[in-house]
Amino acid sequence: MRLYPTRRAIGLMAVGAAPALAVAMLAPGLWTAAAAWIVLAAGLMLADVMLAAPPRMLTLELAAPRFMGVGRPETARLTAAFEGRPPQRLELAVGVNGRLIAEPDRQSVTLQGGRAEAEVRLSPTRRGEGRIEGLWARWRGPLGLVWLQRHEPPGPPLAVTPDVAGVKEQALRLFARDAPLGAKPLTDAGEGSDFHALKEFQTGMDLGDIDWKQSARHAKLIGREYRTERNHHILLALDTGRLMSAPAAGLPRIDRAINAALLLAFVSLRMGDRVGVFAFDSKPRLASGLASGPAAFPLLQKLCASIDYSTEETNFTLGLTALAGRLDRRAVVVVFTDFADATSAELMVENVARLMRTHLVLFVVFRDEELESLVGREPQTPDDVSRAVIAERMLKQREGVAARLRRLGAQIVDAPADGLATNLINSYLDVKRRGLV
Repeated sequence: MRLYPTRRAIGLMAVGAAPALAVAMLAPGLWTAAAAWIVLAAGLMLADVMLAAPPRMLTLELAAPRFMGVGRPETARLTAAFEGRPPQRLELAVGVNGRLIAEPDRQSVTLQGGRAEAEVRLSPTRRGEGRIEGLWARWRGPLGLVWLQRHEPPGPPLAVTPDVAGVKEQALRLFARDAPLGAKPLTDAGEGSDFHALKEFQTGMDLGDIDWKQSARHAKLIGREYRTERNHHILLALDTGRLMSAPAAGLPRIDRAINAALLLAFVSLRMGDRVGVFAFDSKPRLASGLASGPAAFPLLQKLCASIDYSTEETNFTLGLTALAGRLDRRAVVVVFTDFADATSAELMVENVARLMRTHLVLFVVFRDEELESLVGREPQTPDDVSRAVIAERMLKQREGVAARLRRLGAQIVDAPADGLATNLINSYLDVKRRGLV
């Protein structure tokens, strides 16, 4: 319990201070009368405490989810209940650590029947252990002279993980987007490079799929039907270096990359491919085996949740060389990374080119929307012109790196943070459709 005066009590003391000082100066013998005002104010404050609802009669509880996806806000419910005579109004506050944002962090509520409820929006900003540092409630006595405060200690930690719920929602939308109403989508037969069967040619089939020898033998057009390829090796290579901890649309780039990687893993496992995770910064940090089947998704989710934020520079030579040494057959290597200068980009291109001699590389980078906004903004001062020139030069360097990678045979996914996952899935499906693996 904590007690402290309100503004009204401070004003009351201030109003009596000037007359008390005047009496003490004009009639020193009556200085005890001047002190009577202070005693009166202190007595009123003590009476306010005695008449107020005692803090021990208050119960504070916060109902919050134990698991939260980074970037996905959740609503927690704060409940305050008094036994006995409650105050009319109550001020509530919630304290959180640096991995969470509480909105609002302070609010005033009216009690009805000695009970009040308030909603707090918890927004996870970084993966790890989120904590409710404490709950606070304060109220004034009937005279409005004293604040009484109750503090509840920190509760159990909240696990902030990758946004798996959002990943599954996106994946289910992708699978159901083209399905006819009331029909189950078929993902086995369709576009791909694996021959499946011969069937009579139908309207809508590709003319290039006509088997002319079989058509001549049967005296009717016969087409070749293909099925979606399976059992490809998909390796998700996550750069976890310093640049990937920088924010993109409100979340660290590495969290955006993990969400996109998990979405790709979910879709790939559903389509029969084998998926593994590799993370590196100055050295390899995580290397998993290849897993198959939808039941493997929770394992990949757990591995991605364990990837920590890093302040170290990325060593592409060591990381990608270690990755190549783990692959014993041709695979689709999805590299999530970012770069800021020509030197690091040169080393990155050199090592990616070495990887592409054997494997197909999907190169995923974040579109630098901040640089694009500087280039497109109308300049108001000479400094704005300088910023725009430098930003345009940096964008041209990025475009030059992307063009080199395309010439080497890499598939580039360059998308804004919010559209990264969708663009990555489209590129993956295009690779399978074209039979590039």
